[in-house]
Amino acid sequence: MDASYRRDGRGGGGGGGSAPRSVEDIFKDFRARRTAILRALTHDVEDFYAQCDPEKENLCLYGYANEAWQVALPAEEVPTELPEPALGINFARDGMNRRDWLSLVAVHSDSWLVSVAFYYAARLNRNDRKRLFGMMNDLPTVYEVVSGSRQSKERDRSGMDNSSRNKISSKHTSDVARVENNIKEADEGYDEDDGDHSETLCGTCGGIYSADEFWIGCDVCERWYHGKCVKITPAKADSIKQYKCPSCSSKRPRQ
Repeated sequence: MDASYRRDGRGGGGGGGSAPRSVEDIFKDFRARRTAILRALTHDVEDFYAQCDPEKENLCLYGYANEAWQVALPAEEVPTELPEPALGINFARDGMNRRDWLSLVAVHSDSWLVSVAFYYAARLNRNDRKRLFGMMNDLPTVYEVVSGSRQSKERDRSGMDNSSRNKISSKHTSDVARVENNIKEADEGYDEDDGDHSETLCGTCGGIYSADEFWIGCDVCERWYHGKCVKITPAKADSIKQYKCPSCSSKRPRQ
């Protein structure tokens, strides 16, 4: 992809090619890029995995302000107009456990998302930068969503029986009650001090659990998903004995 894509409204921060300037616009840009990265590492993971061919040159994962993602070569101009994501993510693909590799890409992507946001925030004053960081920090990191670490902490804190969390959510009346209790226990949601959180997050979009939406739990990785994010309806869930999320369904058995 040429660098012009990254400079215009799709790759930059706002419409018409203008960079975001206010706290709200910078956060909107951050959130859109984050959504794009999450989609690449979860819902579109097979496509992303295939594009990261170790035989190709140094590749980067880009998330754009229109919520599109792309695996591409780094920008040629030096210095670049925007901070660049981690270089050469494709080289380690076949030398690592798949989940560990995806988690590594997620960590580097989190770093890149923050660097782009604070590149745009260079002219903000101290209070605005602090407010921007607070808004960004209210969202789970890409790493937390991809690795499932946040959900794991929730299970450790609540003492839930793991087997009970493997049930498909169309049949999980008791599970819903348990999840709601966990959310109520988290008065402030995100604890700045210890990093433990009691929210259940969608493994695809990172959205927080809501009782008025249909959710389904993976029987393999134990992550939860919006039904709409994984294209499962309550009626379809009734006919599934064991549900596997897109990521688990696409995993190749170890040889």
